[in-house]
Amino acid sequence: MSQRVTFTVNGYERTVELEGWERLIDVLRETLSLTGTKRGCDDASCGACVVVIDGEAKKSCVYPAKKIDGKEVLTIEGMADGMTLHPIQQALIDSGAVQCGYCIPGIVMELYALFNKKPDASEEEVVDALSLHLCRCTGYEAILEGALLARERMAAASVK
Repeated sequence: MSQRVTFTVNGYERTVELEGWERLIDVLRETLSLTGTKRGCDDASCGACVVVIDGEAKKSCVYPAKKIDGKEVLTIEGMADGMTLHPIQQALIDSGAVQCGYCIPGIVMELYALFNKKPDASEEEVVDALSLHLCRCTGYEAILEGALLARERMAAASVK
C-alpha cells in the first residue's frame, strides 16, 4: 500500500508517493533529482549523504523516507544564495579542502547543523562532527582548517 508524504525541501513544499521501503536518499536523488546528496556506503558509515532535517544533521542513506512527513529538509542544493556560496562552502574551497568533492556536501551539511546549533563550537566539537565523515583525498587537515574558517566567518557576519 502506498503512502503520501508532504515535507519542505530547500524551502519548497513537496509531496511524494512512497511504497514504504524507500530511504530519504532515494527520494532526494531519484524522485526529486537532488543529486548533490551523495550515496556512499548505504550503511551510515561515510557521511556523504548527510542532510539537515529540522535543524539536525542526519544520514539520509538510513533515514526512512516515510518519517519525513511534515519535516523540513535542507540539502546542499539549498545552501547557496544564487551564485553566492554559503560561507561554509566558500571556506572549504578557500582552505583547499575540496578535491574530488564527493564527501564535501555531507561535510557542509554537518557543519551547517553544528554551527547553527552552536555558533561558538569548540575545535574539539568541530573535530567530533568531522569524525563522522570519511574523505579519501585531503587527509582532513584542510577540511578542519576550512571548518574553523567557516565558523569564524559565520560568527563575524552573523550568518545562518
